[in-house]
Amino acid sequence: MSRPTTTFARSAIFLALTLPLLLAGQTGAQVYTQQLQKSIGIDQKLGDQIPLNLEFTNSSGERVSLRQYFGKNPIVLTLVYYECPMLCTQVLNSLLRAMNVLSFGIGTEFDVLTISIDPGETAELAAAKKAEYSKNYRGRDSSTGWHFLTGEEDQIKQLAAAVGFRYEYDEDTDQYIHASGLMVLTPEGKLARYLYGIDYPPRDLRWGLVEAADGAIGNPVDQLLLLCYSYDPMTGKYGLYIRNSLRIGGLITVLALVVFIVAMIKRERRNNLHQPQLN
Repeated sequence: MSRPTTTFARSAIFLALTLPLLLAGQTGAQVYTQQLQKSIGIDQKLGDQIPLNLEFTNSSGERVSLRQYFGKNPIVLTLVYYECPMLCTQVLNSLLRAMNVLSFGIGTEFDVLTISIDPGETAELAAAKKAEYSKNYRGRDSSTGWHFLTGEEDQIKQLAAAVGFRYEYDEDTDQYIHASGLMVLTPEGKLARYLYGIDYPPRDLRWGLVEAADGAIGNPVDQLLLLCYSYDPMTGKYGLYIRNSLRIGGLITVLALVVFIVAMIKRERRNNLHQPQLN
């Protein structure tokens, strides 16, 4: 058997063993994604009024109504949970970076509401998170304009439903599965714009705030959903967010191997054509 034939046979065996494993992993993850699709996501409810009578607890442990944060400035709303090991921190970090670039400040031209979706979290956790982000805000003092709240389950669910934020709690990992994004609301409490993912360009945030300040409602935007669901070291299983990345990385690796093997086969065939034939 010639060398090209041997190389080709080995390559075919490798691909026959590798591709089914990769595809099997993708199929399982796709089924999992489809099962979650109806319960996880962020629906754009542009122009809808959120219920301002809902009550939460601020970082000082005081009972507050949403109404007291509205009426003057547009609001940036983020729904996270403070002990989230994945995307929540990325959402808040990206928002902080964008706000540090803006020419107008928290507490004067706009306010920020960060509300935990975990009813088990406390005002102490909210206070710690507020202190962490306030000290890294480069603009004016954010202590009067960036509010970190916790709440009871029924109040949280009502707010989440009003803004289209669909999430689920996973008992096995004690984590919340949710999508990443933020909402911009008018001073009256109407949903004006959605920003998806974990990267919020300052220009988009500024434009959303300017529109919301005038009571204008933006247009629907394309959804780039990232789902928060992490690796569980106890079970050795990857959650949805990381597993999607692994599937993409695995597919790229196999495609690169295919290109390499095809190139090597062509190279060996060309070399054989230029070698003298022995009788």
